[in-house]
Amino acid sequence: MSDNLSSEGSWPTWKYVIAASIPVAICGAGLYYYLNTGKKETPKKLDSSPIKRFEPEGSSSPNRPADVPLTPKAVVKPTKSELQQAQELKNEGNRLFKQGSFEEAIKKYSEAIEVCPDKHNTEKSTYFQNKAAALEKMLDWEGVVRECTSAIQLNQRYVKALFRRGKALEKLHRKEECLEDITTVCILEGFQNANSMVYADEMLKAIGKEKATEKYKGRKHTMPSSLFIKQYFASFNDDIISFPVTEDQKLQATESGYLRAKLDMEKSDYTNVIDNCTKEIADGSKCCDDAGDKTEEPTANFVAEAYLLRGTFYLLLGDSEAARSDLQSVIDMKDVNVKLRANALIKRGSMNMQLQNTAKAESDFNEAVTIDPENCDVFHHRGQLHILLDKVEDALADFDKCIQLKPEFAMAHAQRCYTNYRQSFSKKDVIQTQNAVQQFEEIIKKYPTCSETYGLYAQAKTDSQDFEKADSLFKDAIKIEPENATLYVHRGLLALQWKQDIDAAVKLISQALEIDSKCDFAHETMGTIEVQRGNLDKAITHFGVAIDFAKSELEMAHLFALQAAALAQGNIARKYGLRPPMPM
Repeated sequence: MSDNLSSEGSWPTWKYVIAASIPVAICGAGLYYYLNTGKKETPKKLDSSPIKRFEPEGSSSPNRPADVPLTPKAVVKPTKSELQQAQELKNEGNRLFKQGSFEEAIKKYSEAIEVCPDKHNTEKSTYFQNKAAALEKMLDWEGVVRECTSAIQLNQRYVKALFRRGKALEKLHRKEECLEDITTVCILEGFQNANSMVYADEMLKAIGKEKATEKYKGRKHTMPSSLFIKQYFASFNDDIISFPVTEDQKLQATESGYLRAKLDMEKSDYTNVIDNCTKEIADGSKCCDDAGDKTEEPTANFVAEAYLLRGTFYLLLGDSEAARSDLQSVIDMKDVNVKLRANALIKRGSMNMQLQNTAKAESDFNEAVTIDPENCDVFHHRGQLHILLDKVEDALADFDKCIQLKPEFAMAHAQRCYTNYRQSFSKKDVIQTQNAVQQFEEIIKKYPTCSETYGLYAQAKTDSQDFEKADSLFKDAIKIEPENATLYVHRGLLALQWKQDIDAAVKLISQALEIDSKCDFAHETMGTIEVQRGNLDKAITHFGVAIDFAKSELEMAHLFALQAAALAQGNIARKYGLRPPMPM
């Protein structure tokens, strides 16, 4: 499995394994038909020359046999056919084009089109395309689209006309139509022209980014699944707001919005958590305002905790601006429990990491270390950032410190082991790789109920193509955590990689969606599979659902790109009867 994603600004896949605490086995950018990863050879550049792409076709003078004299004596000139006349007009247009006389060249190409009989589709399509080339020199993009369209109507597999029209459509800000033309070019070229494929990828990214920017601003924030929320809080050890409610606190719950929110969380009822925290903050602020008029101490409140809990749920909802505001409020409270401030910094750092603001993320984690150096969570999460930044030794040091502070933190043991494994595997260090595998076995014996360990070990076994063992490990992880939808998705992807069993993969991913209909990873994966099966309408629907549950603008842009690719393929199939080759 490649460590590199084609999506600009994306992290290598194995690094997201650590950041997500579970293996990631789906391609990260675009669909198969853009980067045919099954082929090892470098794509051939079939038509990548700018001259071939953008100059008119044909000679500027008619071909003359070598044995024909320049000035033949008395020769009776045969009547020229209409096609011959058209060819001569085209040649004259090419001569004028090369001289830079584009308006005159256009006139000659137009005359050629008029003279050429309709039955000669190929030749006539060339005249339209050459006319488009001259209009392109004059920056008449509407004209280029018009003439290329006429050429394509006569020859639907005219690569040069499709490519030229695609470029003009881009100039006219008609990106989806441009993508459609460039994708058609890629299919006709058999995905062997690197330039065309790169252009298609660039257009995908532009469409994804543009649509995500528009959608993200006005999107409806949706609560993730209960399991996702529980797994999120399980990734922290020193998070005060995730501690159980004490018996004394239960007695105070009627007077505290924060404690009511906590009791709801223990029942996995997250509907009113934000509202109850807001009530706590409002009551706490009022209490502080009234305290100056009283001789007794103000009633104890949980304002800092409420800000942190509300900010955490805003983060889970994907409302980064609201989350950032609440977390900042806690960070600015100098007189509260330092663990609350450190936790707010860690969560803001993780949010910055997700948004790929790595400098801000590192600053947040470092500040958390400064104010709470014995907090294992900061080392755990900073270790994930160091992995993404290729600072593997720093990451291992952070995981070591986390384990030192919290020896029973199984997830940290598993992540450290997987990081060691990846380092030795990439260096082809057989001995160290085997040591890492042995460490996985020891961790599983010591912490047999940590599903993340089984998942990371399964990913390691997948890398080494020990698919049978990997599948067994995913089965074990599912037994431990049967409500974890992502585990079914990973096992389904393994079935594809191992046995090319698409039916088994679909069955497993369908199970994942039955467990958690909000699992964006399952929808994205199913969408990709449906594209491979040619079920483009289903694919588009799955990508649309995943977009609604995307947790960041970057994720949303990636999903919009996948959806745009599927839409383009569907339109191409309907218009031209063309489909890209499907992977084995």
